[in-house]
Amino acid sequence: MLVSETPKITLPPPRRGMSSLFFFSSNRTLSSSQYSLSSTCPGSTPSRTFSQSMMEENIENAEAIITKWDPSSSSYTKLTFMFQHNRKEAKELLKAVKYLRSAMHALLGESFPSGKLVLAQKLMQIAMKRLEKEFYQILSASRDHLDPESVSSQSSSRSCKFYDEEEVEAGSEDDLAIAGESITEVERVSVLAMSDLKSIADCMIRSGYGKECARTYKVIRKSMIDEGLYHLGIQRFKSSQIYKMNSDELENEIKNWMKATKIAVKTLFRGEKILCDQVFSASETIKESCFSEITKEGATTLFRFPELIVKNKKVPERIFGLLELHEAVSDLWPETESIFSSESTSDIKLQALSSLLKLGDAVRFILSDFESTIQKDSTKVLVFGGGIHPLTQKVMTFVNSLADYSIILCDILADYPSPANSSFHENSFKSPMSDDGSTPAVSVHLAWLILVLLCKLDIKAEIYKDVGLAYLFLANNLHFIVEKVRHSPNLKLLLGEDWVAEHMNKVKLYASKYESTAWTKVLSSLPEKSQEITSEMAKECFRRFNIAFEEAYRKQKSWIVEDGKLRDDLKVSIAQKLVPTYQEFYDTYLVTLSEEKNLELLVRFSPDDLGNYLSDLFHGTSTSATSSSLLPSRRCLPV
Repeated sequence: MLVSETPKITLPPPRRGMSSLFFFSSNRTLSSSQYSLSSTCPGSTPSRTFSQSMMEENIENAEAIITKWDPSSSSYTKLTFMFQHNRKEAKELLKAVKYLRSAMHALLGESFPSGKLVLAQKLMQIAMKRLEKEFYQILSASRDHLDPESVSSQSSSRSCKFYDEEEVEAGSEDDLAIAGESITEVERVSVLAMSDLKSIADCMIRSGYGKECARTYKVIRKSMIDEGLYHLGIQRFKSSQIYKMNSDELENEIKNWMKATKIAVKTLFRGEKILCDQVFSASETIKESCFSEITKEGATTLFRFPELIVKNKKVPERIFGLLELHEAVSDLWPETESIFSSESTSDIKLQALSSLLKLGDAVRFILSDFESTIQKDSTKVLVFGGGIHPLTQKVMTFVNSLADYSIILCDILADYPSPANSSFHENSFKSPMSDDGSTPAVSVHLAWLILVLLCKLDIKAEIYKDVGLAYLFLANNLHFIVEKVRHSPNLKLLLGEDWVAEHMNKVKLYASKYESTAWTKVLSSLPEKSQEITSEMAKECFRRFNIAFEEAYRKQKSWIVEDGKLRDDLKVSIAQKLVPTYQEFYDTYLVTLSEEKNLELLVRFSPDDLGNYLSDLFHGTSTSATSSSLLPSRRCLPV
């Protein structure tokens, strides 16, 4: 037994820095020539107090176990590890160091320290070497059981109580308690290793050897973190390497990075933080220093990757990779901020924040640049048949994809200036996403991009010489835009039913203007219902109608309406305006002209023939390709 049966005398705690004064470095060892075991004043007899005797006895008792496990004393102690083979004596050693430290503190307070102080310091150095060796062994042997993933999962699922230096006297052979739960052998080994590391670290820190303990820990644990990041595929890229990647390679790197970062933050760094906090709970400074030095290089490399992507080409298609990166960093930010919360790890947190901010800036730049690209588009190539313009397809594909990232864009665009057109902003629609009556920034910006596109389409419509075709071009493109919105759940949610209804009404307006422009000459060739005309006038009306209808058909046969419903609606609308009017005229004057020679040349179309011809419109084919089944029974139109 290390402690005398006599009553304990409670000593005041050692003053800060007192223990390190003698025990921190082997260069400070006191020589026996300076202080002998029986040092006294000349001509005087030393007075030995009860406290002196007890402390000296504790030193002598500690000497037995410390010298037994002196790493340099025998081959057995070099190859044998106390915490692995003799846990009882490991705890005795920890207790011996505790009482040895108390004894040294008490002896330091005397006017003439005895030679026992020299012995105590030597014993302390031997004990620290032993504990440092044990600490290294536990860390090395328990690599598989102390990997961050295991530490992280155990910490989140169980409540473990580790003994520390103040509790070693009452510890059992098991040395740990697990909140009333049964654990596997693997978990037991892991928790036990953590407990042993903590008890050794506590002892060494309180004895003034915290730096030695921390140095050993940093070397082994940093190698584990670096190895973990390597296996996750995290590497130190250069800007030139990113620049040379094609789209597929870059996309793969971004996806791999997002997966790796989630594991690194939630498991690797979190697990290391938990372990570091537990092992070095006795010293806030050492705890922060260890975690910082272990993770700084790897974490900085990890969070620097988005900045390298941002420096790359800021082309529209790259925005989606940036948005995914922003979402990944943003989702992990609360944990990142919590894990790297100390001053020593602030650089890591700032790197993550810097990447997040630069990703947001890059996204805003691409959106602004894309808007400018629409406005500056100066291509004057006519789309055949008034069909869908490539710019319309490009913009709507882009906007539709952006809508899938609406939540991220809401964050990025929250403080971004609204579109420059103040009237647009003042009269902006109400998005279904807004609960407070305000329109989300992402809704405003996407609606603005579409408005910029519509303005550009108005300009491109002016290129068409035929006004009817210009209106058909506008109807086609706006209908395409509305259908894209209608069939995209996210985009429809952002813009709202009112937006869809408003723009669908514009489609109908364009269609109506197309009809009135493209078919006015045909309709005007027929007399008013109430107008009575002569046979000669009727013959002239038939001639004018034939010419006008043939011309309209020939032109519009090559015009295009890609959407089937819109195409059918236009045909029905034209037929409803044209066929009944012609039917009445036809029925009224055909009998009058029945005796006319070459009547077939004069009355070239029956009312049924008109329906056949109208059904042939808007497929973008030439008149020579007309199907014979759709031709009138009387006569084919000349080609």
